[in-house]
Amino acid sequence: MFTTFPIPSTSSSRPNPSPSSASPTATQPPRPRQKRSQVTRACDWCRTHRIKCDTNHPCLNCQARGGQCSNDQTNSIRTLPHAFREIERLRQRHKELQEELEEERNRNRNQAASLVVPSGSQILATSGTPGLPRSTPLGLVADSGGSPQKYWEGIYIHTTKSPTKTWYGPSSLLYFISRLAVFLASKLQQYCPERYTQCNLGAKTLGGPFNPPEKPTDEGDRTPSDGPIEAKEYLTPTQEEYFLDFYWQSYHTTLLVINEDDFKQHYKSLWAGSRRNRKPSALVDIVIALCMQYGVARARSNSTSLKAADIDAGDAALAGRWYYCRCQTILAYELESPTISTLQCNILSVVWLCSASLQNIADNTLALTARTAQRLGLHLSPPQDVPPRERELRKRLWWSIYVLETKISMKLGRPFLLHPSRASCGLPGDDHEVATLSGSNFAPLGDHVTWLSWNLHITKLVLVARNVYTEFYDKYPDVFDGDDSQTIYDTTKALEAYADFLITHMKDLENWVKDVPDALKTPRQNRGIPFSTDCSSLEIEQFAPLWVQHQRILLELLYHNLCTNLYRPFISFKQTSSSPPPTHSSSYTSPVETCACSCASHAMAATQIMHQVLSTTDILTGWHEAFQWQWNCSMTLVGFVLAYPNGDLAQAAHESIGASLEVLETYSRSFAIAASVASLVRGVGETLDHIVAPPQLESKVQAGDEAGRNKVPVPIVHQDEQVAAAVGLADDDVRSTGLHEESITNLRDILEASMEMAVAVDGYNSSNMWWPGMESIGL
Repeated sequence: MFTTFPIPSTSSSRPNPSPSSASPTATQPPRPRQKRSQVTRACDWCRTHRIKCDTNHPCLNCQARGGQCSNDQTNSIRTLPHAFREIERLRQRHKELQEELEEERNRNRNQAASLVVPSGSQILATSGTPGLPRSTPLGLVADSGGSPQKYWEGIYIHTTKSPTKTWYGPSSLLYFISRLAVFLASKLQQYCPERYTQCNLGAKTLGGPFNPPEKPTDEGDRTPSDGPIEAKEYLTPTQEEYFLDFYWQSYHTTLLVINEDDFKQHYKSLWAGSRRNRKPSALVDIVIALCMQYGVARARSNSTSLKAADIDAGDAALAGRWYYCRCQTILAYELESPTISTLQCNILSVVWLCSASLQNIADNTLALTARTAQRLGLHLSPPQDVPPRERELRKRLWWSIYVLETKISMKLGRPFLLHPSRASCGLPGDDHEVATLSGSNFAPLGDHVTWLSWNLHITKLVLVARNVYTEFYDKYPDVFDGDDSQTIYDTTKALEAYADFLITHMKDLENWVKDVPDALKTPRQNRGIPFSTDCSSLEIEQFAPLWVQHQRILLELLYHNLCTNLYRPFISFKQTSSSPPPTHSSSYTSPVETCACSCASHAMAATQIMHQVLSTTDILTGWHEAFQWQWNCSMTLVGFVLAYPNGDLAQAAHESIGASLEVLETYSRSFAIAASVASLVRGVGETLDHIVAPPQLESKVQAGDEAGRNKVPVPIVHQDEQVAAAVGLADDDVRSTGLHEESITNLRDILEASMEMAVAVDGYNSSNMWWPGMESIGL
């Protein structure tokens, strides 16, 4: 009755596979479908025809049709929105490029200062006053808005017998002395003759190396005519060796431009085949000239025979001039094809000229040296195929030129010749491996300090100082925009803002001090701090090599000298407020007075260092650059005392002038010009005695009135009254201070000689001095 129907199986519902498809894997599940590979970008032909393309190149479609497969039109604009977006992008880029171009043009205008026009406002308190040095700005250029920008003015003055005036910038000592001259002239209410600013000191005394001017002198005051200075004959081999020994402990460790091993081998090869006459060599000649200049100055340090009138061919500053002249003659043949040796000679020639007080010739030689270095490619990174020893030498040469050029340009206030933005040469190395390759065997100063470290840190110091200097003087048009009848010293607000700007940037120099290793610092007594202005006594290491002490002292002196020059523009001879000047150094609260105080503090610190070093050691004996630094500090302190004659700091500055006089007198035994400078500073100090300490108080002190000295305070007189007393204005109350007409005349004579000393850098201008016999051919 019931019928059972069999349930069909799953396999029976499927069609039977054919015998050909039967296999053991027929029961496995099917493979997943493989994803189609994506093409990042179809070629031009496939994209145009909207067909599938592949990743091959050429693709299969292009291969099949036999055509070219390319993607040249991948960036083409194919839609209108895309075109609008592209137009907007190009407009924005065009605007950015215009802004960058305008910024670059403004920067070039600030640096170039191309248009120089006469103006008597910066230097002359009374513009149009005849006879005074006429000042000119660095330039008047139009900014982006078309209005002129006024840059800080310089000064034109006569140098020696030249009818053409020479320009010195606002950072130069000459500019500062001219400001001081105008200040005193305005108080005297009379003109200062132009002769007060002319430099004819050397021209008055020099006739030539063979025929010095006839003058009555003692027999012992003259250098023997057969000495190595006045005689034209060159040195013997023994004498050359004597002077060359000076180089390795002095200039070699402070001016790293020569490989010691290479030089000694070169010098030895010059004597091959002869024992009496060596072959000519410009490099050897200039090294000997430099060593003679330094060695003769050291030898004369124990002599008292030099006097102020002995600035002639027998001066130690001109020692070695015959070797210098012969070096220049040889270099003339290498101008077209200079070598590394040519560059080394030029660098050492600049140093010799600076030590000979020929700053303008040194400036010209330095320009040639800079161009020669660029011709040799030293401003670029050394090629990789150059040996490591030569690569480091090229770096040291380039940065030595850069440091020299920066120091001279800042000293004379002239535009820089070299710009770091156009150079890619890295800083020189100072590790032990590099020191080993340098060719000199000096003991290391520490784990990470070698004899090359001084060169690295002084390069960094100059870089930082130059950056502050550039930012400071480029800021002038933004701070002061007055007319020609005013100066920045007439605008208190602008001067205060300018001082604030400098104080902010001077922190970079303070940060540099923190990075100087202790091995390059001279310790202080009584927990004094190196590179500070606390004027603490030095703790000079007794058994340290001369070159180590030389490096330490010179590094700190250069730091103080740079700071002095950067702060000096704010020694203002005009009151910045109606209130009397502060009566204590700690009360210098305004930015201008703070900068002036810092300037004097650095000048006093440098003076204290040189005074102690010269009175107890021979580290700086015969070192002409240190003498120039002291002369710079001395005149800076004189200006500070006249500008701020009240308070304890003025008294300390006055006492520092006395210490600087002792330093200059020490150098007067080495350099004849130092004797004249010492005489000038002595006269200045005697004149300033009437300003800092009134005569009435002096008489009480000299009389031994101890009660009066303890009870009677020093009278505080307003600055105008003090200066009026110093220059003898017609006020009976002021005249009662005791400064008579004779003191007024002395002060003006001192100022005249100060200008002459400052520009005595060009004193040796006679052609007979360098090339005897020129007069015979009418030159």
